[in-house]
Amino acid sequence: MTRRIGRRGFLGLACAAAGGVVLGGCAGVPASPLPVPAPRPLAIPPLAPSTTRDGVRTFALTAAPGTSAFHPGVRTPTWGYDVAFGGPTIRASRGERVRVHVTNGLPETTSTHWHGMTLPAEHDGGPHAPIEPGATWSPEWTIEQPAATLWYHPHPHGVTERHVHRGLAGLFLVDEPDGASPLPHRYGVDDIPLVVTDRTFTADGEFETRRRSAHGLVGDTLLVNGTVAPYLASSSSRIRLRVLNASPARCYRFARSDDRPMVLVGTDSGLLAAPRTVGSALLTPGERAELLLDLDPGRPVTLRSLPQDLGAVSGTERSIGAMDTLDVLRIRPAGVLEPSAPLPGALPHEPGPDESAASRVRRFELGNDVINGRAMDMTRIDEIVQAGATEIWELANVHSRPHNMHVHDARGQVVEADGRAVAPAQRSWKDTFYVPPRTVLRVLLRFGRHPDPARPFMYHCHLLYHEDQGMMGQFVLVPEGTDPGSVPRTPLTHGADHG
Repeated sequence: MTRRIGRRGFLGLACAAAGGVVLGGCAGVPASPLPVPAPRPLAIPPLAPSTTRDGVRTFALTAAPGTSAFHPGVRTPTWGYDVAFGGPTIRASRGERVRVHVTNGLPETTSTHWHGMTLPAEHDGGPHAPIEPGATWSPEWTIEQPAATLWYHPHPHGVTERHVHRGLAGLFLVDEPDGASPLPHRYGVDDIPLVVTDRTFTADGEFETRRRSAHGLVGDTLLVNGTVAPYLASSSSRIRLRVLNASPARCYRFARSDDRPMVLVGTDSGLLAAPRTVGSALLTPGERAELLLDLDPGRPVTLRSLPQDLGAVSGTERSIGAMDTLDVLRIRPAGVLEPSAPLPGALPHEPGPDESAASRVRRFELGNDVINGRAMDMTRIDEIVQAGATEIWELANVHSRPHNMHVHDARGQVVEADGRAVAPAQRSWKDTFYVPPRTVLRVLLRFGRHPDPARPFMYHCHLLYHEDQGMMGQFVLVPEGTDPGSVPRTPLTHGADHG
């Protein structure tokens, strides 16, 4: 399998060959000089251990430097939570009270954000929640949302791309309380986590960070759960892939190499109402998808990322990797497979609100790495939202570049895309929304129920370089009936005690 974009591809000279060689590439980004290693088993992130006392389930994470062996005989400096690169998978159930002790073993200040989680602002882990070197932060909250594939990563102001690029990221899986699932749910067996990201390597094995496109760092080598050239040996006739785009900038369009359809059962913030057959799944940075793949005995298949139409100008699409073809994961089914249960006709699903429930409409224009013409200011509150509110946010990309929008402490559904209504049956729960150039999305958002006028949440582009450049804003949740004029517009510099 080939997972490397050729040097000619980076010059925009398309070439094709068997086995998944890339078409096109990222102009201006050098190709990694290290050879592609032989295929190796996909690493499965360990489940984070926990203890339960007095009704609180407690986890512990330590962010620290390490070294990783992505290529044989080459050591790469990396960062990770409890592992050299990446992090363990945290798993808990809806309704559980959880606490996470996060210790900073790094040489600089960081933070840890629970991406997709609805929770009080003081525990969100955004840029107002710094963890100094040697300190431990211990957020605690009750999980108040349906089963979903969430994740956690750093969110320090202005350097989020650098911290995530060094390796700090992990999954946070939320289950339903009874643990029952009509879907494959044996972690690492038929329920497979796939944290997909990309890097370019220097000759001595370090991550290349000196060159970036207008979108940020786009690499030529895929790391799937920290594995280069991975394969998965499967004994199950149906597998569930929990796919996270953890790349700083690259977008992926996932599909099977044999052109057979996949079944989409979940998006960022929850399961669909019913399984949906899809030919491919586009994920921009920060988005997730739960995909079912049916396998045939002894017949390998590859999960591949195909070229995609992001609606951008030609040069822009090259610089974000949209013209690339990449092999993501080779799947090797056994000669005899365990039979799978019939695909359910319906899934555990929380219906979305009706548009009539929206209390107001807000418009956000995305362009030139700013929102509504203003760059991020840590001392400015941009929006005031009532706790528990349902609102429509109009996300307007007025730029020629791709952008997306992640809204903290909110779950929503796209109800209109570029002037076309999205049928209720086609809507899905999300927290990160791709907004193609020169288009408008209308998103029906439901916010959390924990007012705190002193501690803000973020909304921002999840192309991390754009976020670091200032494409981010802040909002606070206030009690229902609060006069917006009475809310201070200068939040606390630090939203919590991290000593």
